[in-house]
Amino acid sequence: MRGRGNRCRIRDVVTFAGAFIAWIIGSGFATGQEILQFFTSYGYYSYGVVLLNLLGFLCLSQVLLTTGYAHRDEANFNHFTFFCGKKAGGFYSWLIPATLIMIMAVLISGAGATISEYYGLNRYLGSMIMAAMVLCAYLAGFKKMIRIVSTIGPVIIAFTLMVGLATVIRGAGNLSHIRQYETVLGASRSAPNWLISAVLYISLNFLSGSTYFTALGMTARSRKEAKWGAIWGAFTMILAIAVMNTAILLHSKDAASLAIPTLYLARHISPVLGAVFSIVLVLGMFSSCSTMMWTVCSRFSSLTPGGNRMAAAAVTAFTFLLGMLPFSRLINVFYPLVGYMGLIYIGCVACKGLRSLRTYKKENGYEDVSET
Repeated sequence: MRGRGNRCRIRDVVTFAGAFIAWIIGSGFATGQEILQFFTSYGYYSYGVVLLNLLGFLCLSQVLLTTGYAHRDEANFNHFTFFCGKKAGGFYSWLIPATLIMIMAVLISGAGATISEYYGLNRYLGSMIMAAMVLCAYLAGFKKMIRIVSTIGPVIIAFTLMVGLATVIRGAGNLSHIRQYETVLGASRSAPNWLISAVLYISLNFLSGSTYFTALGMTARSRKEAKWGAIWGAFTMILAIAVMNTAILLHSKDAASLAIPTLYLARHISPVLGAVFSIVLVLGMFSSCSTMMWTVCSRFSSLTPGGNRMAAAAVTAFTFLLGMLPFSRLINVFYPLVGYMGLIYIGCVACKGLRSLRTYKKENGYEDVSET
């Protein structure tokens, strides 16, 4: 039977896809540092990283969002204990806030550097402006925040694809020279080999984003809506990564040593485009940082009801101070560490997802198999 749980509107799917993308697009992705360190630094093998991430993103995003939808009526639902059990789940419940605070510091640091470079403002003032914007987005409430970041995500992806495709078309002749720059690219690697890098990138995004993705699924009007929002969000995200990976590869001689490779690519096309892209970068950092702020504060406010505003103010101040540390170095050291910490968690999510899929098929019969 097809009931309310199978209703699905294209507009809502696009909104969910945009909200999914908003988490992953931050200073690391938008500036190109994540792509450089987890993908491009492995040369031609970077396309193997892209393929594995496509499979991982498609599977795990569906599991987390549909799990959130299935437990939408449980006020105290803890997805960590649901997937990993009481002990491991409790560990992850406390690990995530500390992890996200560090990632938020990276985002705020990147925003300050970008604003300073293009608009002449003091770097610390730029970071302070970003921190204030994030705090205001949190205080506006979760649903309003989702409406804001879900519109930013598609815009950034579209702009990134435009820059990437233009770069690929203009520099296609450089593809045969990539092997000459393997040494330069290798200095940026996040892991010993491309296979480990692929797993770490999946783990990084789905460990840090799990609370947000589950909460996002809870706001869906149907399971199908959550499912297709996850699918299109994941597919679009990996497409953007594949294009930008190729673009950075084609200019690896110059871009591999830069803190913001994507900004170099945009400026290489046009100085005006570079200036516009600097705004796009800041919006990407804002979207990710806003979603992370909600995840961190939701944990603290569960301990002190009514204290979420104070928690948000404290997190804002602390991440601003941490954001004074070097940008690219923080990504190179901290992001892979988060990926290693999340390996057990994504394994549990994958196993639980397979069991839930079989249960869903049995409960709904063969006519709804295509809906899972």
